[in-house]
Formats: sequence, C-alpha cells, structure tokens
Amino acid sequence: MKLKKSAHTDELVRGAVAQLLARADDTHALDAEAVMPRVRASLDKYLLRDYPDASPREVEQFIERLHADDLMLVVACERGDEAAWSGLMERYRSTVLSAARGASASESEAAELAQSVWAELYGLRERPDGRPAGKLAYYSGCGSLGGWLRAVVGQMGVDRHRRSSRLVQTEEAADFDRLAGEARADEDGIRGQPALDPEQALARTEAAQSVHAALAQALGELAPEDRLLVKLYYFDGLRLREAGAVLGVHEATASRRLTRVHAEIRRRVEALLIAEHGWTSGEAARSLTEVVGHFDTDLASALAVEGAPVEHHDKRR
Repeated sequence: MKLKKSAHTDELVRGAVAQLLARADDTHALDAEAVMPRVRASLDKYLLRDYPDASPREVEQFIERLHADDLMLVVACERGDEAAWSGLMERYRSTVLSAARGASASESEAAELAQSVWAELYGLRERPDGRPAGKLAYYSGCGSLGGWLRAVVGQMGVDRHRRSSRLVQTEEAADFDRLAGEARADEDGIRGQPALDPEQALARTEAAQSVHAALAQALGELAPEDRLLVKLYYFDGLRLREAGAVLGVHEATASRRLTRVHAEIRRRVEALLIAEHGWTSGEAARSLTEVVGHFDTDLASALAVEGAPVEHHDKRR
C-alpha cells in the first residue's frame, strides 16, 4: 500500500527529507528531489505496506530514523558520482573483505567473492536512462550501510556455495573427508592405544573407512546453508554469532540449527551403514561413536550420543 500522493503528503515527505539532508555530514550536493524517490520507496516497503494508515507523525519518525550519511552516499553513487563511489570503496573495503573471508574457504576465494560483491554493487547492467543497476538500489537506509553490506556478502557467499554444490564436491565435504581420514586405524594402533593384531586392525580399518564414507556422504546431502554453517563453525573457527551473521540469522538460531544438523548427520550415517553394509543399529551406533571419538574437533562430542542435548559453548569468544 503506497502513501497517497497529494500536495500535502509530498510536502510532508519533502520536509522530512530536508531534515534528513540537514543531519548528513556530507550531502554529496544532493537535494530533496534527488533523495525523495529512495525515501518514498523505503516508506512504501517498510512502513506503509504493513501500516497503510500511518499518521503523518509516524511517517516523519520513520524518515528521522534513516541513516542519513549512508543513504546520501548510496544515492550519490547511484547517480554516477565517482567521488562518492571511491569514498564508498575506501570506507567499506575492509568490511566487505572481512565478511568475504568469513564466507570463504581460502584467501583467494575471499578476494574473488569481494570483487564479485563490488561488481554487483556497482551494477554490470544498465537502466533505461543509462545508469548502472546494481545491488545498491536495494539499500533502504533503515539499517547501517556496513551491516547491510555484510548481509549482501553473506547472501552471495551462500548463493555461491549453492551453485558449486551442484557441480563439484563441496569444500565442506573435502574438509570432512580429511577429518574422517584421521580416524582410520593403522597397524601401530590409534592415538597411543595398544596395537591390535592384524585381523583386528583390518576390521577396525574397514569399519572406520565405512563410517568415514558415510559421514562424508551425509554431510554432502545437507542443505547448502547447513553445510556452510558446519564449515564456518567447525572448520573455519568462526563464533556462532559470526557464523549466524554470515547466514543472516541470530546466534541463538544458529545454535538451534547446529543441534538439528548434528541429529540429521547421525541418523543419516547410521541409516547408510545399516543399508549398505548390513550392520545392526547397535553396531552402526557404536562404530560411529568410536570413529568420531578420534576427531580433533568438537563435532566428535556433538555426534557421540544421539538425542543428547548439545550446548554450543563458544570457546572462540
């Protein structure tokens, strides 16, 4: 529902926009007419859609809460102000790269993601009037520009993982393979345990290999966002709060999702071991618990007992 256009409402919005300009440290030579279309779009989407009968004072308060400097900078960039664009990149280059590192498996991937983000922000396509049509068009001014940019990076990172997961084995699965491989027994025993006789060693190795393969498959079958969460928290060392920010969710939501993922992985691994190797439910559960017990990761304790409540004490705080 849009604010009805009239001389009165236009005057109301124009007056509030004038105050918005007055609050900005740098208006980038913009006037009220240049800023009004963006402000009205934000009003329509974030206030009037849900509250079509909002009072004039509520409209004014909404505009008063907009981030004046961030909004002026973005509007100036969209209008082709190269100095504003240079200022945007200088101010937020480290923010974008830091967020890209949190959503990537390597420094090179992070650099590539950051470059992609800047390209999307600037816009590779053009509007009918010849100006670039980038993601900056979606910035409303309701939140800080830095926070909005981190959300853009996180979403593009998730989208990238979705695309790659359909083509090749994911980085997350490769990491999981590596950790699972560390659990394999050898003829000298496992992590200081007494050496087994050859027959026992062979049986232990084959069991570990079966569990290792099932673990990797179970992880590969997770939803893209769930695989990314496992990777960010266990393999990249992010805090739950940071991993949640990449996915655009609260820390508590990320913790609940991680607990659900633990249960899904365990159920899927046990089902695979029973279906593909003819193991009993008890054998599958014991082998999984034994194998993950040798992982150098908190994922071991998370998968050790099915149904046990898992508290994610963030040691990275």
